[in-house]
Amino acid sequence: QLVESGGGMVQPGGSLRLSCAASGFTFSNYDMSWVRQAPGKGPEWVSSISPGRSYTYYADSVKGRFTVSRDNSKNTLYLQMNDLNPEDTARYICGWSDSVGQGTQVTVSS
Repeated sequence: QLVESGGGMVQPGGSLRLSCAASGFTFSNYDMSWVRQAPGKGPEWVSSISPGRSYTYYADSVKGRFTVSRDNSKNTLYLQMNDLNPEDTARYICGWSDSVGQGTQVTVSS
């Protein structure tokens, strides 16, 4: 099971930190990812992180503004989002190879 939290409404230029609590599988063994889906659009991959945190990957649209991390001792994935803009408005969903969560809504608006 994957449960996201930390979404909300923020003004342009603001920051949010998303969390994804994992259970029911060996979290530390798997790559984890964030994807997002804006209203009326298809899913967009955002970022991924390797099991040992050695490798992180970002979409060009978020590179330099978002930071993915994980705490394997807490079975938790994070996404630090800085300098948010209205184009970042979407439902943010975490996932691994076998499942995804329900997501948490992020709205960037003045």
